[in-house]
Amino acid sequence: MNDFSTSVDIPAAPEKVFAAINNVRGWWSEQIEGNTTALNDVFLYRFKDVHRCTMQLTELVPNQKITWLVKDNFFNFTGNQQEWIGNTLHFTLDGDDHSTQLHFKQVGLVPANECYTICRDCWEDYIHNSLRNLILTGKGNPNPKED
Repeated sequence: MNDFSTSVDIPAAPEKVFAAINNVRGWWSEQIEGNTTALNDVFLYRFKDVHRCTMQLTELVPNQKITWLVKDNFFNFTGNQQEWIGNTLHFTLDGDDHSTQLHFKQVGLVPANECYTICRDCWEDYIHNSLRNLILTGKGNPNPKED
């Protein structure tokens, strides 16, 4: 399988990167409902009528690893609504006091998926831009909260 993965070097300590990843509203979406920081937390992501998913935090190793499990998913642009269900999203950190390499991998997001290209491009932007900006400047570029 060719699961989607990407990596980025960030000039910040793993503690800062770890905290930012857990601040999901700060880099992915202000529309997150639920808690996102403790083991077994469940949260809902929504983007207009385009995408919604339910995530569960299944692994939490401080300053080293965070894993989410996709419990439910809906895309308005795919025929197969099962593409993400059961996927795991892994954030793995390697670093020291001055620099961290963040590895992101979505196990189950593969080129054969109908959503692959859109999802790949979105994750690249969220990880390399929004999350990185949150860590370095204190301000990410999450999807805004809907009225």
